[in-house]
This record gives sequence, C-alpha cells and structure tokens, in this order.
Amino acid sequence: MDPPRPFRPPRPGPGPGPGPGPTAPMARGLRGLAGFPPRLPSPGSGEPRPAPSPFPALFRGLGLGERARERPLGRGGAGDGRALAQPGPVEPQQQQEDKGAALAALPTRGQILWKGRGDALPTQPGRAAATPALCPPSPRPCLSPTPTPETPPAAARPPQGTKPVPKGAAVPVGLNFVKIHCQNEAVYQYHVTFSPEVECRAARIAMLKEQRAVTGDVMAFDGSILFLPVQIPKVSLKAQRKSDGEEISINIQMTKVLEPSSDLCVPFYNVIFRRVMKILNMSLVGRHFFEPAQATTLQKHSLHIWPGYAVSIRRKDGGLFLMVDAIHKIIRSESVLSMMQSIHAQCQRTFQDECTKQLVGSVVMTRYNNRTYRVDDIDWDKTPKDTFTLASGQEITFVEYYSKTHGITIRELDQPLLVHKPKEKQMPEGKRKLEMVLLVPELTFLTGLSDLRNNSRTLKEVMWEMIQSPQQHYQRLTSLLRRIRDTPDASRELGRWGLCLDTDIYRTQGHILPGERINLRHRSFLPAEDLGWHREVTKDVPIAVISINSWLLLYPKRLQHLAKDLLAAVRSSCGSMGMQVGQPTVQELRDDRIETYVRSIQSSLGSQDKVQLLLCIIPNGRDDIYGAIKKLCCVQTPVPSQVINAQSLTGHPGKIRSVVQKVLLQINCKLGGQLWGVDIPLKQLMVVGMDIHHSRSQGMRSVIGFVASMNHILTKWYSKVVFQMPHQEIADSLRLCLSQALKRFYELNHSLPMKIVVYRDGVSDPQLDTVLKYEVPQLQKSFHTFQNYQPSLVVVVVQKQLSTNFYCLTGEELVSPPLGTVIDHSVTSSSWQDFFLLAHHSRQGCSVPTRYICMWNTANLSSEHLQRLTFKLCHLYWNWPGTVRVPAPCKYAHKLAFLVGQVLHHEPSAHLSEQLFFL
Repeated sequence: MDPPRPFRPPRPGPGPGPGPGPTAPMARGLRGLAGFPPRLPSPGSGEPRPAPSPFPALFRGLGLGERARERPLGRGGAGDGRALAQPGPVEPQQQQEDKGAALAALPTRGQILWKGRGDALPTQPGRAAATPALCPPSPRPCLSPTPTPETPPAAARPPQGTKPVPKGAAVPVGLNFVKIHCQNEAVYQYHVTFSPEVECRAARIAMLKEQRAVTGDVMAFDGSILFLPVQIPKVSLKAQRKSDGEEISINIQMTKVLEPSSDLCVPFYNVIFRRVMKILNMSLVGRHFFEPAQATTLQKHSLHIWPGYAVSIRRKDGGLFLMVDAIHKIIRSESVLSMMQSIHAQCQRTFQDECTKQLVGSVVMTRYNNRTYRVDDIDWDKTPKDTFTLASGQEITFVEYYSKTHGITIRELDQPLLVHKPKEKQMPEGKRKLEMVLLVPELTFLTGLSDLRNNSRTLKEVMWEMIQSPQQHYQRLTSLLRRIRDTPDASRELGRWGLCLDTDIYRTQGHILPGERINLRHRSFLPAEDLGWHREVTKDVPIAVISINSWLLLYPKRLQHLAKDLLAAVRSSCGSMGMQVGQPTVQELRDDRIETYVRSIQSSLGSQDKVQLLLCIIPNGRDDIYGAIKKLCCVQTPVPSQVINAQSLTGHPGKIRSVVQKVLLQINCKLGGQLWGVDIPLKQLMVVGMDIHHSRSQGMRSVIGFVASMNHILTKWYSKVVFQMPHQEIADSLRLCLSQALKRFYELNHSLPMKIVVYRDGVSDPQLDTVLKYEVPQLQKSFHTFQNYQPSLVVVVVQKQLSTNFYCLTGEELVSPPLGTVIDHSVTSSSWQDFFLLAHHSRQGCSVPTRYICMWNTANLSSEHLQRLTFKLCHLYWNWPGTVRVPAPCKYAHKLAFLVGQVLHHEPSAHLSEQLFFL
C-alpha cells in the first residue's frame, strides 16, 4: 500500500476555486518526523478576502453537483462562522491576496504542545508565538474558549415541513406513521387554584369534575393545569370537601391559547390515546399495550407471546403523527420461584451465586397488576412472612397483603424476596418514591429472551413466531386503525378533542443513494443487490495482508480432531486470500480447566521472543475460559488472540471452510491488516465513533468506547477506552480521547485532520441538549493541544433503537425498500436537522432505518454530503462482508466497549490500540 502523500495546493489554472499562492519552503520535521509544508500565514492587516469553501470540489467524486454555500446543519451558533485569521506580519496587498487564496486549498496544520517538557516548540519565522483562544466560529462575540452552544435563531432553521428533498433516484416509501388532523381552532390552557388548599390530587380532580356545567364534559386536568377545547371566562366556583364538609373555592383563569398541533398539546394527546387503547380492551404493560387474550403459547418452551402495539403521538416537520409499531411481549409460563428451584436442584453449593447471576438485571412481570420491574438484587434474609408498612402506616405481612388485596394465597413461605430499586423521582406532592420494592418470586414471571439466547434452536422457534413481513406488519397497523374507527367510544374520545386519524399509513417520497464501489488491492467492484461481498473477499487479496510466521495453537486433547481439521482448512483457504500462514507452535492441553489454559499460555508466551497470534479452541459454552484468555492477552500480556468455539468447527467440510475463512479475515484485522475500502473523496478527514456500555451488574462502571480513523481512506483505526460512573450516559473524558487520537494521527501522517466527523451512538432525544452542552465543548478543547489548530467539527448522534419502519410497494405486496433509501423531510424532527437512512439488508421482518441527528456542524457539510459519507461508512465494518446499520466506527466502538465492560473490566494494553483486537 502506498504511503500517505503530503497534501499540496493545486496548481493555478482555469476552473473553479482560487489559485494557490507561491510555494513555501519545506519546514524542518517535528521531533524527527519527516518535513511537511508549513502553514501559510494569514494577512496581518487590511480587509481579508473571504475564502471560498473547498468542500464542493472535494466532493465531486460523490456524484453530487456543486451547490451554493449554505448555512450548515445543527443548532449551534457555530453554523455560519468563518475561520479565525492566524497571526502574521503585515505584507503587501497582492501577497496577502495570494496567500489568502492558498488557504482555501491548504488548511492550517498545527504544532503539538509537549506538556511536561517545557515550553512549546519554537514558532516558525514570521509567526506570532501567541496562540489565539480557540472558540467555535460564531456570529456572536466569543466570551470564552468554549462557549455553551446555543439554539440558532429561527431564521437558521427551515420552516416546518419545508426541508428540501435532495436530488437522487426517487422511491415512494410508506411509514408506520398515521397523519393526525386537528379540527379544533385552538386548545385553551387554564390555571386552577383551590382555596383553602387541597393537598390530595385525586380530591382536586374529583371536585373539578363536579363543575362540568361550566367546564363541559371534555377536559384534561392534572391537578393544577386544565386543558379545554372551549374558551370560558375567568370564574370562581364553589365545591364541598367530602372528608370534612368544608367549602372550597375553585378559581379558574386562562393562561394560554395553544395551537392544536402545539408541542404543549402532545403530552395530553398521548393521554387521550391511552384512553382509546383501553377502550379497545388492551392491557397496559410498561409503556405499551398488549392483548393477552390473543397470546400464542409455546408449550415446549413454557412461553407465552403477547401481541401488542407501541403507540405515541409526535410532532414532526409535517405536523402531528401517530406512530404505531406492532410488537410482542415474551412471558414465561413458570414463575421465578420455579426457576430458582430448578437452579437449586442442579447446583446446591453455588445456589445463591447462580440465582444472582441469572436473575439480577432481568425484567420480571407481576401478573396481578401487569407491571414490570427490573431485578436489582435478591434479599436472602427476608421472606413473605416479614412485614412492611402501608401508606396508612399499618404494618402487614406480605402473605396477609396479597390475600386481602389481590385474593392470592402464597404457598411457599420461606422463599427469598426480589429487590427492585426505583429511580429517584419526585412525586407531585413532593414525596419521594419508595427506596425499594420487594417482590415475591412465586408471583413474578420472567420476560424477554435473556437466558434463551444461548440456545439457538429455541431462539429461532421463538423469533419465527414474532417476525413479521412488511405486509403482515402493515396489516396489523391497518387492523388497529379499523378497530378505532369501528368502535364508537374510541372514535368519540378522539372526536371530543377534534382529532381525526387518516385511514391509512403515511406515504411520502424518499430517495436512493448511489451504490458504493468496494476496493480491494487488485480490483474494485459494485456489490450485488443484497450488498454482500463474502465471495469476493475470500477469493481476492485484501488491501493489506499481514503474514503469520510465529503463532501458537492451543486446544485440549479431546478436541485434537477439530484442531487437525482447522489447520487443514487454514492451509487450503489462506492462499486465495493472499495470506501466508506458517506452521504454528502446537500446545495440546491435558484438560480444559481455566488454570491449564492460563499456565500454558503464560509459559508459551514467555518462552518465545515474538508471537504474532494466539489461537485457542475451547469447549462449547465455556465463557469463563474465553474471559480468562481475553484478560490475559488484552491486558496482562498484550498479543492478538482468536478464540474459537468447538461447536463452530463441527459439521460438514463446507461449513468448516466458511468458518475458517471468516476467522482468517478476523485475524488479518487483529494483526493490523486492511480488508477493503470505499472511495473517500473528502481529504484531511478524521472519522470518530463513540459508544458507551452499561453493565447489568450492580456497581460496575460504564465504559466509553472511542475509535478514530488514522488515514485518508479510513482503513486504519486507533482505539481507546475510558471508565466512568455506573450508568452514566454523558461522557466526560472526550478531551483526553480526541487529543491522543490527534497526536497519533499527526505521527502517522505528519499533518493534522482539518475535518473531524464524530458519530455518537447511544443518545436518546431527552439527552440531545445535554450532549450539545457538555460533550461538544470537550471535543473543542482537545484542539488546544496544538498551536493555531482550528479544524471544522461535525457531531452526529446515531439512534438505532427506533420504532420507525419503512415499506415499499411492489405490485400488490409491501416489501422492504432498496438499500440506501433516505428520508429527510416530513417525518423528521422540527427541532433538529436529521434524516433516516436504511443502509443494511434485512433478511427477515421489516426494515428499520437508523436515525442520524446533526447537532453541530462547522464544516458546512450539506445534508447530501453527510448522507453519502454516512452510507460509505456503513460499508467499512470488516467483521461482516456487507453493509451494517450504523457507521463502522460506531460498530467498532460498540464492540470495544462491550468487550471491556463485559469481559476485561480493565483498560486494554496500549500496544493494541492500533489493532482491531476486539473483533
């Protein structure tokens, strides 16, 4: 592979873009690094020439035409800023213009401030030593180095429903959204006070309901705020408190007149629709509605599958929409107590530890009230014979409570109790919630597939019952709409507030991004329709291949036959993939105990000078051995390692050959090889992926996975992890991560990236403002590590846990839309610049796109450019020869954080930071 070439300004000539200035002499390299073209100083006096944006020229390879410079995406004030002028001497006007023009083609490079080694390196002649404060470009005065991002003025955001549809192949797309029409002119908000004060919220609601002669039958009241579809004058009413007969004065005063589609109306519209779902005899479990009467029972696996719906009303660019998703709930037929008894029968000595391992972190449901709880602990000292205190202050045992309240008789009196710790929230009256909720295992049932995932056959049978084709999914949605129309009470409930639903799902126009060309060392090709290229990468040579000359193979004696099959398959497969694999040092173990594996690995690594790879075969289902090997090879003695489950090497020769081919590709990545790439026209670019892993175990710290690209074709990666407080979602160590990535980028390329695009995974809508306020300034502060360094920054939040589905009509059947389908209007947010991209191929079920929210953009990347770049990155995940749902750096960051948080629990060795050891 050719080494990266230094960036040079283009030669002057006809065509768009400014001409370069005179060629500057080469500067001496930094700390022994090769020399690089020095930065050209900006004009020191006079009126500077505005530098035309170089981005349209850089994006010509994307197949998009040039577009006028426009206000960038995002909400920050940095949207339309301009680069700060670098300090420099006063020069003649013509020379200033020449150099100012050259800046458009040659972005500024910086110098590293070597902390702890005295002052910064001497500045080049003619350059001021002082470093200006690095503030994001903003039309407002810069008051601090990292100002808090603010919401842009209204003119910076496109009006509702007017986001432009980019050019591209058009495709009609249906979504699981239903348009809501508001027929009332307005919704009126009132403030209600009671004199003397009535503390009980239920009593206040009951008193106001008695005043229907004034308020009317249609109202939404939470105890202090009243919403009505009609306007009434300021009024004072009289009511009588039933508890003591005291007369209460009720004062109602109008405070706001709201548009029917206002954001303030959406919360109580959702309350109204909950009433509609209850009218249809659906059971509320958590936030969603289910139909237990329509449940499917799998007797073989003791499971019930409840069909249901996730419904919510949301305001989008195109107005109000009802989002409907057809979902399922999996509930065990046997109680948690029965499961605990089974565990006791299998392992009596480690009974409590095994119960804690299997139950803590799982979600259970109590059938007497259809409520779900997360199990946070098990209290082995309490039983149903213990007492607790009711709200009235009465002491009562669990046995008596369930008998009197629910008519349930608890049979096992010595069972321990499950502990649920609710999140701290303030109650309306100012009272805190209970510190813990104690549940009786006999009355609780596990939900989900947590302990069934290890049984692939069971998992397939369960998923077969739940997976729905786009046509089946659409039929369930239209069935719900038909039930609402045909049920008079449900239609009346919506009509009272002037809400009217469309009779069909919402249909709009999307566009398809052009296909991407996959580049190997000796050839390039366009993928097939399903966007898979497994055949090509196993028959042709990758971009960069690492020869394996010194490697270890460990396996227990009883798996000797699998080891022989593995070696034979490696020898027959490596040649076509361009890999040279030498004979391994074989270590046959006498048993499969953890201690045997660890001692053998330590002795083998200690006796050999340079070991490139450790390959281990372990028995099926031995996660403990896997964890011990990874801790040893990633933390204590850093060496790339590959662990193969024995079950994956059993079967017909064709299956083994396929497995070995995938293993060889993984090994090449872990050793620093590069499999394939795509065309990346945008130069001087760094792409960053971030994700955070939260452990299910109590008290375990969360892990930030940070991955950054190290070359211009995005095939070299640098990784780092940082630990933070348990369940902390907002990252607080990003300055350290990005600073170290930039230093390493400079060491490898002798220049710094001038465009940094960060894909931040795992952020929900309520956390967007927090990320903008706390994480973006951390990224900006990392630029202070370098003198006069101001790259453009783009921050994109990635949301993949969506309930949005895409449909495409082919003939009379609804199918999944083509890959690369984008929707960036009508159903997007009215507050953020976002788009939906379907980048992966769904073999079963509906196509669920990924949502991308651009919340900071000083690079002036247009929506089309960002969509194309994102789609390209979805092709670069080397663990799968096809496209994935999220950009490759996000996927790598997720894999890294999961391995560290779930297995290692320690920071990996820095020696592995430039290898994809976590695949």
